[in-house]
Amino acid sequence: MACIVVGDTIPDGTVSYADEAHQILNVSVHSIAAAKQVILCGVPGAFTPTCSLKHVPGFIEKAEELKSKGISEIIVISVNDPYVMRAWGKSYPENKHVKFLSDSSGAYVKTLGLELDVSDRGFGIRSQRFALLLDDLKVKVANVESDGQFKVSSAEDMLKAL
Repeated sequence: MACIVVGDTIPDGTVSYADEAHQILNVSVHSIAAAKQVILCGVPGAFTPTCSLKHVPGFIEKAEELKSKGISEIIVISVNDPYVMRAWGKSYPENKHVKFLSDSSGAYVKTLGLELDVSDRGFGIRSQRFALLLDDLKVKVANVESDGQFKVSSAEDMLKAL
């Protein structure tokens, strides 16, 4: 599939998370994003240096400001299992607004055309680094990074787009 672009309706798909009782729950992307302004942030991997030290902390730090500009949900998605995503989210005790969701097989990022094959580095299929601004399922901003970069998908970039 071609990479999702501004003007597209985001495809529906299922992502998951582990709740407080460690039960795996599935949720549809459309149920999260319909009739709202949402930031969907994709990262190559939980606990990886750029993701953990730069990308995600920016969204946590700027969450209140993003919400004040009309953002209802800030979602981080990665090709990791729901337990890893839960642990990663818990590693940010200051986080009050960013949700960490799992696309454990990479099926959803593939429907977005944003999968990243890093098998040559031993990581298999992952997500490209990206930040999408959605408004009632429509892509308003699509900031997709080149392989290994972190230049256009930050919380600050999303704030500028609002």
